Amino acid sequence: MYNNEQTIALQKKTTEWLASVNATNISGIVKKNTEDLRNCLRFHEYRYYVQNDPLISDFEYDTLYKLLEHFEKGNPDKVTPDSPTQRVGKGLIKDFPKTQHLVPMLSLENSYNADDLHDFDRKARELSGLDEIEYCVEPKFDGASISLVYENDLLSRGVTRGDGEVGDEITLNVKQIKSVPLSAKFSEYGIEQIEIRGEVLMNKNNFKAYNDALIEEGIPPLANPRNAAAGSLRIKDTAEVSKRNLEAFLYHVSYDHATDAQPKIENLKPQTHSGMLEMLWNLGFRSPKNEMKVFKGIDAVIKHVQDFEKVRDNLGYEIDGMVIKVNDLKLQDRLGMTSHHPRWAIAFKFKARQGTSKLLAVEFQVGRTGAVTPVAKIEPVQVGGVTVGSISIHNEEYIKEKDLMLGDTILIERSGDVIPQIVKSFSELRKGDEKKIEFPTHCPVCKSELYKPEEDAVWRCVSLTCPAQIVEGIIHFVSKDAMDIRSFGEANVRKFYEMGLLKSIPDVYNLPYGEIGKLDGFGEKSITKLQQAIEDSKNQSLNRIIYALGIRYVGETTAKTLANAVDHLTDFKNYTEEQLMQLEDVGVKVAKTVYTFFHNADNLLLLQKLEELGVQLKNEKKGTVTDGNLSGLTFLFTGTLSQLKRSDAEALVENNGGKILGAVSSKLNYLVTGENAGSKLEKAKNIPAIHVISEEEFIKMLPISK
Repeated sequence: MYNNEQTIALQKKTTEWLASVNATNISGIVKKNTEDLRNCLRFHEYRYYVQNDPLISDFEYDTLYKLLEHFEKGNPDKVTPDSPTQRVGKGLIKDFPKTQHLVPMLSLENSYNADDLHDFDRKARELSGLDEIEYCVEPKFDGASISLVYENDLLSRGVTRGDGEVGDEITLNVKQIKSVPLSAKFSEYGIEQIEIRGEVLMNKNNFKAYNDALIEEGIPPLANPRNAAAGSLRIKDTAEVSKRNLEAFLYHVSYDHATDAQPKIENLKPQTHSGMLEMLWNLGFRSPKNEMKVFKGIDAVIKHVQDFEKVRDNLGYEIDGMVIKVNDLKLQDRLGMTSHHPRWAIAFKFKARQGTSKLLAVEFQVGRTGAVTPVAKIEPVQVGGVTVGSISIHNEEYIKEKDLMLGDTILIERSGDVIPQIVKSFSELRKGDEKKIEFPTHCPVCKSELYKPEEDAVWRCVSLTCPAQIVEGIIHFVSKDAMDIRSFGEANVRKFYEMGLLKSIPDVYNLPYGEIGKLDGFGEKSITKLQQAIEDSKNQSLNRIIYALGIRYVGETTAKTLANAVDHLTDFKNYTEEQLMQLEDVGVKVAKTVYTFFHNADNLLLLQKLEELGVQLKNEKKGTVTDGNLSGLTFLFTGTLSQLKRSDAEALVENNGGKILGAVSSKLNYLVTGENAGSKLEKAKNIPAIHVISEEEFIKMLPISK
């Protein structure tokens, strides 16, 4: 960001400022050269927080900072949004508003061996038609994902990942991260608005120092740097966030928009991912410019990631793998994305951290679908910085496969550095007093006989009155990714159920607040907060409601597909299994469970009760247009579009009065095809009423913008 000439000049200016601190007319000097002082402070922030190579002492920096701070307090009209003093927030943040990402934050496909990477490379070469692809490889940082938006060169907002489409706005907290510039000259690259993705970290030294301070105060230490970083982003006291000494690596440009003055943005901005990392670095961001490597072909990539794994512990921060990305940005666009992950990137996960322990006992838990899951209780052991005391052992077959017995010495690992798993038991260490694990024949909660279909590996309690299933179902319903009733929580669900205040999902919207107010810990403020959270949940989007119902096999992505297919949730009672399977990503198993759910009288009664209680079951699509250029027409997109993002194209349809369908059917008017169009195109060819058009033909149907 700063060349040698600039560095020398700014260091000279710094010396001059430090020498003039005691001058009698210092206020006048600052007033005349305020921006000059700010530039010096920005330069030293960059040297300290990005390059880790300070040129002045902390005391000298603080002296200049306080000088600027004092001047701005007396001259508030002279304060600029990107002044170094504007990082520090005033007071507490009341709430974190929900904010939509400009582009959805998809997860990466994971790989754990060379075969996975060879397969990824094969698919990329087949889709692109190239014999060899150039890849950029960088560390997979183990922190909390964020999205930053800059507009007209100024940081306008910072957002957590959230559900990938909508996250919490944490702009004030992001401003406490000194390696995040408050302004950056994107305009020099012809960029007016840009969205950048990155990871917030707490380095190993800062993490240790912070934990040591907690221990001194008698507070339990944090589990690992990742949890410390993620938790810090949601602290409502910005001063406390600043104490955490967080860092941010910015590693991906997800969206950029050209200025009117520079419409030919492609001539200004880099055309490769590695070039984008260079651009971010040159603009003052801590991008992985120095950590990334570019290689031709997958074999060189594989050697690099395997070599890097051996030195991971030498880094000052935690990583859990490497990310491999197609370097050419235009090729990335051609390869496109699935509904879950980009086709042009993959994460190579390092071998999980391992440790040994002893299997002490097995408890059997009943989930919301009636599945009985054995959970191993082990002697607590540290694995990858986390203390593990319980591990799911999945089902009866898993116990047999791993040859597990009570009292065994076992090898465990955190698969992908996250989920603890038992690798194996050490049968050679058995002393003869180990005991066989007996799987129950009856539900451990309601004592009903368990049932297991031949094709299933899981024993289930099929009793509709089983308390465990009811409670787990309500816990899922109110959870963050479902109805997001934040003031509820698992502990309160269990407490209210045990007291008889909560017996079913509809009871969530009919709680006896007078009774709850008599309980310890439920004052007037907490009751008001709970009531408001419950009231707000009535207007959650239809896809969240579908997910909240806990229909087996229906995850968040499938719930969105289902939501887009109907105008009202109960419309599904008119669908056949065959019609459901025409929806994108809906297979035989999902179609069967959805059909069964909506053809069950008790479930329809539950939905009726929810609607009567005020829960919105209609598909309330924002900004629906009924008289636009595409009014009355239905559209579906397939394949990789070259000029528009899929989400932007669908928005154009709806903004012009058209409707997006979830599958090919006789109701479809236009199927818009991009590169590598698949099964939808083949189905459409068999329905004469469907017009199959190209992306260019679709664009011509839109009104000409003025």
